[in-house]
Amino acid sequence: MPKKKTGQRKKAEKQKLRQKGIRTAKENVALAQHPCNAPMECEKCHRKQKSRAFCYFCQSVQRLPICAQCGKIKCMLKTGDCVIHHPGVYTTGLGMVGAICDFCEAWVCHGRRCLQAHACSCPLQTATCAECERCVWDHGGRIFKCSFCDCYLCEDDQFEHQASCQVLESENYKCQSCNKLGQYSCLRCKICFCEDHVRRKGFKYEKNKAIPCPKCGYETSQTKDLSMSTRSHKFGRQGQAGFEYDDDDDDSHYSAGNYAAMSYNDENDDDEDYSESEESSEASSDEEENDK
Repeated sequence: MPKKKTGQRKKAEKQKLRQKGIRTAKENVALAQHPCNAPMECEKCHRKQKSRAFCYFCQSVQRLPICAQCGKIKCMLKTGDCVIHHPGVYTTGLGMVGAICDFCEAWVCHGRRCLQAHACSCPLQTATCAECERCVWDHGGRIFKCSFCDCYLCEDDQFEHQASCQVLESENYKCQSCNKLGQYSCLRCKICFCEDHVRRKGFKYEKNKAIPCPKCGYETSQTKDLSMSTRSHKFGRQGQAGFEYDDDDDDSHYSAGNYAAMSYNDENDDDEDYSESEESSEASSDEEENDK
């Protein structure tokens, strides 16, 4: 029989699991929860924006800046790793900051760990909006990630992009390499793949994990689990349904997108009228010659 666990051993195992959960939680923090991407309201112009060193609209400095790495407003460490030692004094405001991040444009406190780690681990290093192609320095809003294609989005385009993100570039759900039904879809390339063409030769796939896209390497998802839709044309060839004739009256009815057909038919009618006028003129000239 196994030995019975003591209370101290149970406590140590629980603490070990808790510390492991804290470490994994730090690595999997959502982009909107990072301190460098926190919301901020300017004290002078009262406009909401992303946390930054200077206001995007009025360029004013905030009274209580927030650290972009640890998220603290007041430094209360008496014997910590502060670059500027302040024994027995709590520092706030500009006395707490030590640098400005070049990527997220936010303050970093004077802690040695924050100054050394934030520049290499800033989540906004390549934060360029996929729709408008603006970076953090070009707009004042926060940065988000699309839940489908995992691309960076600014605050202005996030809802519009996610509403149209699950749309394929093709007109059907068939594989791009063959004529089979695409079972897997890449939400970043907007392409479907069948079971044969989604796997590459010589590539080792991990068990119980999503198959990466053979084009971009992003994780694919099964098409049946998504709300995918195909590309449609409002004014293309799919939107034109030819003109119809009514038997009761000879008037032709046209659809909204069939302006080209109307103009073409009008030209044909003009040609017919012109040919009829030529025939009538020739007949009249023949009659005059006979009279002479």
